[in-house]
Amino acid sequence: MKGRFLAKQFHYSMIALGLMNFYVTRAQAQESHAHVLNSQQHELAAGQPSKANALVKLVRESTERFKDVSVAEREGYALQFGCVSGPDSGAMGLHYVNGALVGSGVIDATRPHIVIYEPTGNGGLKLIGADYLVLADMWNAQHPEGPPQLMGQLFHFFESPNRFGLPAFYTLHVWAWKDNPNGAFVNWHPDVSCASFAGQNP
Repeated sequence: MKGRFLAKQFHYSMIALGLMNFYVTRAQAQESHAHVLNSQQHELAAGQPSKANALVKLVRESTERFKDVSVAEREGYALQFGCVSGPDSGAMGLHYVNGALVGSGVIDATRPHIVIYEPTGNGGLKLIGADYLVLADMWNAQHPEGPPQLMGQLFHFFESPNRFGLPAFYTLHVWAWKDNPNGAFVNWHPDVSCASFAGQNP
């Protein structure tokens, strides 16, 4: 009897040990899976700043020659809209627009539709960024999947009527040459001023 009792005890002990190992192994597997998921999420989150930095870098490389505004003018850019400022949001500055690029409806990071300048106190212009602009009707007709994006950055939508006198459009500012404390891709720059602009605003 005693031998059978000891055998049963040994049997139950082995079952308990097996269950314990199962749950420990399962917990380790879950922890490992969670670690993989967290790593993947971290990589995805890390990818966004990487794309953003890449876009800013590409815009800088593609527009550096436009530090001399006469180069931009020779390539078809011309001042439109005067100096764009907001009542309490800073300013956008001077938009030199390439009408042919806007009319194409094509978005190419290396060929911004607009280059942006800030007027300086000595009457000069300082390159501060670029702007990509496509007319909404043209884009929507060819891209029913949704609004435009450029290297992970979603364009902003401006309804019509608007202060620019344009049909509804999508736009993405890239403040590549003047750091914006609110972000590199917002519409307004709080540290840009139109105070030195000598021309006429609309």
